[in-house]
Order: sequence, then structure tokens, then C-alpha cells
Amino acid sequence: MADPSTYTVGWICALTTELNAAESLFDEEYDVTLDAQAPGDNNRYSFGRMGKHDVVVASLPEYGIGPAASVATYMLRTFPNIRPRLMVGIGGGASSPKHDIRLGDVVVSVPFGAKGGVLHHECGKKIQKQEFQFTGSLNQPPQFLLTAVGILEADYEGQGHELNERIEKALSKRPRLRKRYARPLVATDRLFESSHTHRESPAPAACTDNCGEENLITREARGDDDDDSMIHYGLIASSDKLMKDATIRDELAREEGVLCFEMEAAGLMNHFLCLNVGSEQGMAGPSQKRVRLEVLKLPGSSSLSVRKQTISPLS
Repeated sequence: MADPSTYTVGWICALTTELNAAESLFDEEYDVTLDAQAPGDNNRYSFGRMGKHDVVVASLPEYGIGPAASVATYMLRTFPNIRPRLMVGIGGGASSPKHDIRLGDVVVSVPFGAKGGVLHHECGKKIQKQEFQFTGSLNQPPQFLLTAVGILEADYEGQGHELNERIEKALSKRPRLRKRYARPLVATDRLFESSHTHRESPAPAACTDNCGEENLITREARGDDDDDSMIHYGLIASSDKLMKDATIRDELAREEGVLCFEMEAAGLMNHFLCLNVGSEQGMAGPSQKRVRLEVLKLPGSSSLSVRKQTISPLS
């Protein structure tokens, strides 16, 4: 039986497939059940060790800000001693000339300007011919996690990261995951002009087959010295609605510095102070979700895995 008081790191995933990715990255997985859960806590938890930390992981029953807030609330009631808190999921990128965000890249939420790291982009209003005006704000991640992120950012800048190595190690432990979770081909990463109207199709790779190349943006291949998956630091925009308007996507990227769009973090930041990490499933907009999602769980989860030793002295 597991004693809830011994767990010090809480990790929330948006989907069950992301939970599988998280479990594959444990240094040791615990096959235990809880002594007891808080009244009303119906979350399903997984347990394991990463470095020196005992970690508890939960996944959401469905997408959205409301389910995220509920899972986080009950996790805190059942596990009173978790301090590093993490939200890991997938998102739609907002590539720009300043931030070359590509399929499988990772975005980590950190404060930007006066904003705390997560932007609730439904809390605002749009006035014709004026910039989007935000009428609400969210808390920033805890300072000790931001300090850990700063240390790692400096290390990665000079030495590169270990994401690919961690992913390969995880897949070797669970070979059944390799087909669904291996990195997609570079050819599937296609960015179109925001004015392009995508053709609707039930096929997962509809853009590759049906959209042609006349509105395709040409991007240089990353060099041999570049990491396959790059880590970006800045604002993550969150809403209950999937971002499908490429024009608004580009506007928020340009005017607010948004790097990524997702659907859970805004439900957490004022009550479950945490670090948010998103793995890019493609560009936010009408073509989003055209590539099988499972392949993108591991980069974001791996970025948390390599962070385990850096958090240790700061938590």
C-alpha cells in the first residue's frame, strides 16, 4: 500500500496516452495502491520514482479547463506534500520568424513581460481594428521551478539536451509503444500560410495528401548541429476551445508572444501552481491534429524526465 504523504511531485497529463509516456520514463515504476484517497477523489493514479523523487501521475478524463481543475483539486487533497507540480500535454504551435517551432518541439511556460507564463485567451475582448485586450490574468509557475528551468536552459544552450536519448531508452523498455510513439517523419511537418483554407477529410494525413503545395511555407532543414526537438520558453495560451483560426493564432503570437495553444493549463494556474510543458502536435489552426497524436507525447514528457535532478536541491 502507498502512503500519500511520501509523494512529493505531482504530474498531470491531459490524455491516457500521455500517461503511458510518463510511466515509460519512470526510473522505477511502483506497483502499489493507495492507503486511502480523499473523499470524492475518483482520479486514477500511477506511481514511480524519477531520480530521488517519488512521483504521482494522473490523467484527465477529458479535454478542458474544468476537468483539469477538478483533477488538480483532488490530487492536492489526497497528496498533501506534493510541491513540484507539472502539467504535460500536447499543443498547437505558433511558429514565427522569431520562434521556429516545429512538429515534436517542446514549449515550457515561463513569464513573458507582465504575463505569468500561461495566457487564458478567452479572458479578453477583441475590438475592431484594435489589439486583443486581455481582461484576466493567471499566476506564474513557482519561483523554484522557474529557477530550475533557467539552470536547464543554460545547460541545454551549451551542451544540448538529452530528449532523444531519454525517448530511445523509454521505447526500449516498452517496445510495444515504438510504432505509435516514435518520432514522425520530417516530411509530415508542413506549415501553410495562415490564409490557406484546408480541405476537410477524415484521413489523418489529409494535409499531406489534399492541400497541395502552393500555400506551403518553405523552411530550411535543421542542421546537423541542431537538436531534432528544440525547447522553447515563453507563453502558452490556454482555452476550452481548440485554436482553429490561423489568423488569430498569428496575431496572438505576434502581439503577445504566444508560442503554443492548449486546452487545460488555464484551469490550474490559480489553484495548482505548476510548470506547464507542451509537445507540439503541429501548428495551431485548421490543420491541427492531422498527424497521429501518440507520436508527440514523449518529447514533452522526456523534457520533464531530464529535469528531475535539477529540481532536487531547489524543492
